[in-house]
Amino acid sequence: MDLGLLLLRLVLAAILYMHATQKTLGWFSGLGLDRMAPIFESLGQRPGRHMVRLAAGCEIVGSLLIAVGIATPLGAAMLAGTMMVAGGASTLSKGTVWNAAGGGEYPLVLAAFAVVIGFTGPGAWSLDSALKAPWVPKSNAAALVIGVIVFVVAALAAGAALLRTRANLASAASAASVAPESAPPTSA
Repeated sequence: MDLGLLLLRLVLAAILYMHATQKTLGWFSGLGLDRMAPIFESLGQRPGRHMVRLAAGCEIVGSLLIAVGIATPLGAAMLAGTMMVAGGASTLSKGTVWNAAGGGEYPLVLAAFAVVIGFTGPGAWSLDSALKAPWVPKSNAAALVIGVIVFVVAALAAGAALLRTRANLASAASAASVAPESAPPTSA
């Protein structure tokens, strides 16, 4: 079981580290900050550059915490919340959850993996366990409490961000639907 938790933590951390550096630095075939900012804006994440940096920062810090297994509930909540925002923004923007149609299915799966780590804890092969951190679950009841806290913190943070996203998308749609004034006649 501990090997499986270590592998889950390392894989999730690697994916989200790469995801962050794609957005900010253009690594791993990514677009980089200048090209990602307008995409974030189109998803209702405004201002785009700031939101790219915020998302990438949460992904990098959360990935580090999860990879080494220190402050694991915090790292899990950071990653889950960030991926809930990514998945929710894509779903709100495209009107579907399914990845094939541009929805947020994939980031939502990553969010679920992060929440699972919140419920299971980091396992024995982690700094949290070595330091005997009080948040390492010792029973199913403790795991349930810690996991619910991770989920609720992530959902509250994501919910606030997604309310803002929804308002931004509605505002953009409203502005786009306003008919432009007729252009003055041109002389021939």
